[in-house]
Amino acid sequence: MGAQKFESIDLQGKVALVVGATSGIGWAVASALSGAGASVAVAGRRADRLAELAASLSGPVLPVELDVTDADSVEAAVAATVAEFGHLDVLINNAGVMYIGGVLGGDTAEWERMIRTNLLGNMLVVRAALPHLLSARGTIVQTSSTSGRLSTAGSGAYSATKAGVNAFSEALRQEVTGAGVRVVVIEPGYVTTELVDHITDPAMRAMAAEMQETMTTLQPGDVAAAVLFAVAQPQHVSVSELLIRPTDQLQ
Repeated sequence: MGAQKFESIDLQGKVALVVGATSGIGWAVASALSGAGASVAVAGRRADRLAELAASLSGPVLPVELDVTDADSVEAAVAATVAEFGHLDVLINNAGVMYIGGVLGGDTAEWERMIRTNLLGNMLVVRAALPHLLSARGTIVQTSSTSGRLSTAGSGAYSATKAGVNAFSEALRQEVTGAGVRVVVIEPGYVTTELVDHITDPAMRAMAAEMQETMTTLQPGDVAAAVLFAVAQPQHVSVSELLIRPTDQLQ
C-alpha cells in the first residue's frame, strides 16, 4: 500500500480530507493525493492503520480518528483538518461497509449499519465540510458503486445505500455548482479491497471469492488514478461521474 507518485499532477497548496482512509480505495487515494503534493488529513476508525498510513506518506499529513455515523465526530474531524492546514479544498467521501445477502431472512442490523455508514455518514460528512469547500471553491468526491446504478439479487440493501449516494450527490451538485464547487461521483466495479471480508452470508462470500478468482479485478490504485484525474482538472471542468469497471466485469 505504499505511496504512488504522480509527478505530472501538481496539487501543491491543496488540502484534502480523505474519509475512510484506513484501507483499500481510501488508502490509495490518500497516497495519490500526497504523492501529487497535497496536504492530507486521513480519517477513519482504526488509529493503528491511520498511523501506518501517515508514516508512509512523504508530505504533510494529519491522522484523524473519525466515526462517520457520529455527527460530533464528523464535525470534530473537519475542524481538526482546517485547524491544522488552514483550509479545505478536496473532500474524499469514501467510508463504507458492504453486506450482501437476500431480502428474505436478511439481517436488519447489517442493513442499518450500511444505511448509517454508507448513506447517512456520507451526508453528515458533506454537511460538515461544505462551508469550507464553498469558501475554497473545492471538490467533493463521492464514492458510490456500480451497485448504485444496477442492483442485482443479493445486493438489494447495499445497492439501495449506493443509489442513495448517487441521488444525494446529484442534488448536491445542483445546489453548489453555481458557487464553483465540483461534485464527482466515482462508481467502481469489483475492486480487490477489504469490503468482501465484511460479507457474513456464506453463499455470497463464496460467490464473491469466485468472482475474484475468475476476474481481473480492479486494484485500489486504479480507482485512485481516476480520482486524481477528476480532482486535477481545471476549475471550469467538472468530471461529474466516473464509472470504472474491470474490463471483464459483465454487470
